[in-house]
Order: sequence, then C-alpha cells, then structure tokens
Amino acid sequence: MTTAAAATRRGALGLPMVLLALAGTAISGYLSLVRASGGNAVCDPSHGCDVVAASPYATILGIPVAYLGLAFSIALLALTATWWLRADRRALQGSWVLLLLGTFFAAYLTFLELFVIKAVCIWCATFALTIVEGLVTAALAVRRSTPAR
Repeated sequence: MTTAAAATRRGALGLPMVLLALAGTAISGYLSLVRASGGNAVCDPSHGCDVVAASPYATILGIPVAYLGLAFSIALLALTATWWLRADRRALQGSWVLLLLGTFFAAYLTFLELFVIKAVCIWCATFALTIVEGLVTAALAVRRSTPAR
C-alpha cells in the first residue's frame, strides 16, 4: 500500500475517531464542571442525571466518575490525534485498548444505572455511546492498518 493510500484510509477513520473523542471530552468536561460547581446538569424531565449524580456510584475511591471520564477522554483524544496526524500505529493500538477497557467500564456503569440506581443520565448514556462507537471505529482502523501477509 502506498503512503498516500494509507493516509487516505487513516483519514477516513481518523477524523471520526478524533470527533468521537472530542465529543466524549466535551460531555465529560461538562459533567466534571457540573460536579465541581455543585450544580445540576441540564437533563431530561425525569431528572435522571441528578439521581445518578447523587448516587453512591457517582464516585470511585472518592474520585468523581465524571473526572475519570474526563481523564479517559483526554488520553483518548491524545492517542487518536497522534495516530491520525502522525500515523503512529502504537497510538492506534493504545486507542483500541483504552476504548475496549472504556466499553467494559461504561457497560458496568450503564448496568448500575438501569438495574441498581434505576435512573438514566442522558449525558452518561451519550458518553457511553461515543465510547462504543469509538471502539468499533478503532477496530476497523486496526484491521485496515494491519499489513497484509
């Protein structure tokens, strides 16, 4: 595969990966700001965001889950941008591993929302979707970037 062809393939998946990481950063940044300010998130009429944020599951070892999400998103954004701009395959593989771990964690948190807390935060659900969509996109990118044998 030529360098131009590799760049085209990377661009086709790199931009969506970076945009998903940016969306995740924006969502987790907003939720972190709400948490730090002690305010309430703009939410749907069910006030699921407030219920989830007030639950004992909103922190892990004293660290707000929103802050963990922001750290995750910033790391993911750095990795995806590095892969997209510099064609560093290690950054792509790091993104994939991070997204795989993030998907498991988001699934756990979604389980807690649905079956333990019995409330859904629309921001959290949207953040989880960006992680799963990112994982699928990263998996496609890893598959496409694997050298043919």
